[in-house]
Amino acid sequence: MQFATGGVDRSKRGAIAYAPDNWSRAKGRQVGDWVLALVTLGLATALLWPRLQAKGEWRATVTPLASIIGSGFLVAGPILSDIAGRWAFVAVAGLCALGYLYGHVIRHNIRVVEPLLAGRPAPAMRAIEWASDLALALAYFISVAYYLNLLAAFALRGAGLDDDLWIKALSTAVIGSLGLLGALRGLGALERLETFSVGLKLAVIGGLCAALLAGQLGEVATGRFAWPDLPTAGALEDVRIWLGLLILVQGFETSRYLGDAYDRPTRIRTMRRAQWIATAIYVGFILLATRHFTPGLVDLGGETAIIDALTGVGLLVAPLVIVAAIASQLSAAVADLNGAGGLIAETSGKRVSVAIGYLVTAGAAIAATWGADIFEIITYASKAFVLYYGLQSLQALLVTLKAGGRAHPSRLALFALGVMIAVAIIVFAAPVEA
Repeated sequence: MQFATGGVDRSKRGAIAYAPDNWSRAKGRQVGDWVLALVTLGLATALLWPRLQAKGEWRATVTPLASIIGSGFLVAGPILSDIAGRWAFVAVAGLCALGYLYGHVIRHNIRVVEPLLAGRPAPAMRAIEWASDLALALAYFISVAYYLNLLAAFALRGAGLDDDLWIKALSTAVIGSLGLLGALRGLGALERLETFSVGLKLAVIGGLCAALLAGQLGEVATGRFAWPDLPTAGALEDVRIWLGLLILVQGFETSRYLGDAYDRPTRIRTMRRAQWIATAIYVGFILLATRHFTPGLVDLGGETAIIDALTGVGLLVAPLVIVAAIASQLSAAVADLNGAGGLIAETSGKRVSVAIGYLVTAGAAIAATWGADIFEIITYASKAFVLYYGLQSLQALLVTLKAGGRAHPSRLALFALGVMIAVAIIVFAAPVEA
């Protein structure tokens, strides 16, 4: 997936033609602000409760969840509304289903393949694992840079600044700080930052959903609710773009590389939970937000189009979306930094510590930040993630066949489907152009 912003006139972001607000605009905004503030405050109180933050099960859930609802939460709605129209929520449900398929593959490999790799694996198994680790490491390096460049873009937009040099400088400072924090204080310090960011992000998302629902119930009560008419492009091109959006629900694989902190049953259980929570958030939020989408959101709004789309809901929307954006990118970057550190340590046979892995990842992310436009190289990160999922599916398929696959025809079919979908995405997926 590629978010190309070179052709976007940022001065037009405030000029998006909003869908008519048939309920009283002033009343709707007032109610939206009250609901948004109260629900966000209530959820933040619950989700940032120290006892919850300290629970190992919650921390293990947060790491994959943070990455799954990272940048996807911000950009999925506008992009999918452009390619799927009013059925954007169905399109994201399909992406979540694909993500769940690959999550099933990773959970199988945690349970079955990990013990084999710890012993004396066959050369083919070791080669596939090495190749998939290489693909994932590359994807992590770029994704950390991408998340934190997007964080800087949202943060600086809130301050009225829109300059590439400032974005790169701020993202470099944040990347370097996270790398040092992980190296000096370890996984625990990163997880505390991550759990706080995820709690804040979930509180804001819950508040936004409640405000959207309140506004739409008001319109329904007055008999003025209207579902928007959103045109789509050609069917084949839509499918090709949709295939390239799997990265929006990527992130669950981070559980695979947290073996130093959590046992296998915990990682399997919490990864599954994270995917279900993320699915509910994606489908629910996009379904409610579709009422406020208009044609050409991505063209006019760029990577921050969601702010422009939802400003009619309430005056607090823009600042709180910026807060959610910053929390989203920070938590997603920390999740991938955690995953990359563990991956580097595991791949090196523990010769490189997790702490050094954090520094290596931070260094590579900083190099990516200054070496290229992150929106131009994000498409390669997308395909690197898909390549990793395809190789992991192949690994699961071969191990199941070797163990007597005829006894598990449904597993074989799922793993083979995972391989075929990965090939289709790598070959046929088309980038998103803004």
